[in-house]
Amino acid sequence: MNVLIVGGGGREHALAWKLKQSPHLTHLFCAPGNAGIAGTATCIPIKSDEITELANFAHEMKVDVTIVGPEAPLSEGIVDVFQREGLPVFGPTRAAAQLEASKSFAKTIMRRAGIPTAEARRYTDASEAIKGLDEFKPPWVIKADGLAAGKGVTVTSDRAEAEGAIRASLEKRVFGEAGRLVLLEEHLAGEELSVMAVSDGRKVLVLAPAQDHKRVFDGDEGPNTGGMGAYSPVPQAGADLLEEIRTRVLQPAIEGMAEQDAVFRGILYAGLMLTPDGPRVVEFNCRFGDPEAQVVLPRLQDDLLILVMEALGSGLQRPRVRFSDDAAVCVVAASGGYPGEYRSGLPISGLAEAEKAGALVFHAGTKKGDGNVVTSGGRVLNVVGTGSDLKEAAAKAYAAIDMINFEGVHYRRDIGARALKGG
Repeated sequence: MNVLIVGGGGREHALAWKLKQSPHLTHLFCAPGNAGIAGTATCIPIKSDEITELANFAHEMKVDVTIVGPEAPLSEGIVDVFQREGLPVFGPTRAAAQLEASKSFAKTIMRRAGIPTAEARRYTDASEAIKGLDEFKPPWVIKADGLAAGKGVTVTSDRAEAEGAIRASLEKRVFGEAGRLVLLEEHLAGEELSVMAVSDGRKVLVLAPAQDHKRVFDGDEGPNTGGMGAYSPVPQAGADLLEEIRTRVLQPAIEGMAEQDAVFRGILYAGLMLTPDGPRVVEFNCRFGDPEAQVVLPRLQDDLLILVMEALGSGLQRPRVRFSDDAAVCVVAASGGYPGEYRSGLPISGLAEAEKAGALVFHAGTKKGDGNVVTSGGRVLNVVGTGSDLKEAAAKAYAAIDMINFEGVHYRRDIGARALKGG
């Protein structure tokens, strides 16, 4: 089978690495890809938002299935275009992708389906939103309604910072159209959990859980990012909890979308908080998490390509998806200054040494430059260690990432630390 991956980050590199293991794969393409993906797939210089060009390429190369990695092309309707062209594509339609593209829409679906989540209020006027802060106790949670590359959420106990976040979104429009509406949300305390599931539009199969680390600095300090690391499995997420999440969160969401004439096929991601009152949904995403995919896919024992084709074709008949008992820890090497301003085009050294040390190195923001691999994004590399337990996996990841260097490189030193300490 000929397969096209849309995207060019660490998640897409992990997808390419996993799909390459399928005996049913004939040729793997990735658009646009990156310097690391180029060693696994044929990279095509088409951006992920150039939907017409991607469809033309899929026709030309007789692509059997396209797998969409990032959220932006999904929200822009890439699946709708491919379906109209008769091209098999794995991901939700534009209508179904609203579950991620609009936090307000997601809240409505959750309320109708009885899915446990935080209380929230919607605002389009900054002065009204600032008054609305009085309805919630600090720490305040302010969310831009639309897609903001993981940077549209502010959690703070500082009233001035909370008001500044509201004004930045509604008045200064730092997130553009994504911030024309903001949500003030009840703060949920507990451990975070990411649970992804494959959906065929009727049924969901739950994947192995993971925990993401959103803050840029150790100890969960600093601003939110797109994710500084992740690990899987999560000690708190046993079989009973995952079944509760399937029945109370994931399956009702799929059914709720079908009732809205927006059948959801693809990956449904639930970002959850494990509160004293049980799991509560923080957000839904409509694709593989990044960097969660980088720790879940190395543990996957089933053929990912066949799983995708079942979801698009005959439906998900298998009772479950199989995962190894091994652990995986991903540490993100980021550019200095991320998630703010940062430099690009910086030479990277130590990649071969890190891979020889036994780690998986998934490229995120890299490209080829003057014969070398150089930085081209905020999150540059995902270094993944695997082992019989989280301690071994973390040790392997950190031993490998210590071999990698570029000017200003930054990474957290505490990925998975709470799990290793027992909570």
